[in-house]
Amino acid sequence: MSDRVIIIGAGQGGVEVAISLRQRNFDGEIVIVGDEPHPPYQRPPLSKDFIKGGGREGSVVLREERFFSERNIELRLNRQAVAIDREAMAVRLDDGEVLSYGHLVLATGARNRKIRIPGLDHPDVMELRTLAHAHRLMERLPALRTVAVIGGGFIGLEVASLLRDHDVEVDIIEAADRLMGRVVSHITSDYFLRYHRETGVRIRLGASAESVEHGPSGCRVVLADGTTLEADAVLLAAGVVPNVELAADAGLAVNNGIVVDAELLTSDPAISALGDCAAYPSVHAGCVLRLESVQNAVDHGRLIAARLTGDRRPYESLPWFWSYQGQARLQIAGLSAPGDNPVLRGDPETGKFSVFLFREGRNTAVESINDPGTHMAARRLLGSGIGVSPDVAADPAVDLKSLLKR
Repeated sequence: MSDRVIIIGAGQGGVEVAISLRQRNFDGEIVIVGDEPHPPYQRPPLSKDFIKGGGREGSVVLREERFFSERNIELRLNRQAVAIDREAMAVRLDDGEVLSYGHLVLATGARNRKIRIPGLDHPDVMELRTLAHAHRLMERLPALRTVAVIGGGFIGLEVASLLRDHDVEVDIIEAADRLMGRVVSHITSDYFLRYHRETGVRIRLGASAESVEHGPSGCRVVLADGTTLEADAVLLAAGVVPNVELAADAGLAVNNGIVVDAELLTSDPAISALGDCAAYPSVHAGCVLRLESVQNAVDHGRLIAARLTGDRRPYESLPWFWSYQGQARLQIAGLSAPGDNPVLRGDPETGKFSVFLFREGRNTAVESINDPGTHMAARRLLGSGIGVSPDVAADPAVDLKSLLKR
């Protein structure tokens, strides 16, 4: 490998590659290309503490710009990579500059999914993924009385909680028959349905928007069943799609993400991909999948840096996630799948419990609500490959941490 690593994407995964390379004494050039004007920042707080805290950008910055300059990590901000010349091993940026590379890391992330519904392409429709989106929501917040949120996943529910904290009425429109249906059990879905309704959120399951009509005083959302909802604004939170176009145009394999092997290498040995844009073979899921998770992106970044400095190994980190929705703190360890059997530990009526998921008798994942102790113990057990039986999982009297000592 030559002495220059180019990283396309200034999110947490891309930044972690650069930091880890320097920690591992890599002394070549490192350039991070980011398409936003801001220094690298954390995305998860944008739908949680960032707005509550008054929108201080310093609260979400990953590292001060001085940190990068002191480590000779070059930031090219507000720039976009538009083409990869694999034969020449070079990337062309939107201003015409060409950067050669010894190794290229694609950390291009994902973008919000757009739904082709009349009126959803209107400039007044809000979304939340970037710092600019968060600032726009903050600017409009004082004038908002009612907001229709399209999507009942993590972001839609986190925004709903944020809006309710500001006494904004919220309607959630979710096409599936339950909340967060792709990622959590029925027990956890049912709990959050009750929780949000108790905070005053109006939730419509099995519903879909047919059109959004905009007027001078707000908008009207027309549902497929003919129901109309009046709102001051609409916020679209219908999931994300990976940014794979740059890789696809360069002839790299793409299938719901940039396809990589167990070491996160693409079909081109000079190009890696990580994080939200990468489809990798998961030892925990037993298939190729793409995960939208800070932990996944950061661990991917560390593994790539290790490989580039001579320490090759497959990616085997246990996935874990979190979502803070008002006073309800959801933490997930492992990967569940439809059909996994849930075992309840604790009582949902208390607001503190966990759900252990089992497949053919094997514990695959744990969902914890306001139960950080169980989450941390279960995460360590899953990561260590220590089996937990359904009987043990269901018994709160069993100290899970004691199992780690055996």
